[in-house]
Amino acid sequence: MGSTATRPRPQADSTPDPAPAEAEEARPTGRRDTDGMAVASFILGLVGLLVLNLVLGPVAIVLASVALWRGTARRGRALLGLGLGVADLVVLAALVSVDNTVSWGLAG
Repeated sequence: MGSTATRPRPQADSTPDPAPAEAEEARPTGRRDTDGMAVASFILGLVGLLVLNLVLGPVAIVLASVALWRGTARRGRALLGLGLGVADLVVLAALVSVDNTVSWGLAG
């Protein structure tokens, strides 16, 4: 009890800590959705080589482009989806030029 000096108290911060919901919003959201888009573009591009390449090719291109633009962790799959989407349209163009029709089939 010899000292009469008081210890300085830490001052309270004037801004409160963010609520847990606000803290979650600060993190990048949609990473899982973006990775799903990359995988979906790959699968749709692959399936589009066989059927419905007029529809699945552009969808694969759009999904891959959006996934790459958002910064997906699965960049390789997005690039493969982009390449397969373009390949779908190239295959369609080649088969249409041979058959002179807008549709094609494996049966001939």
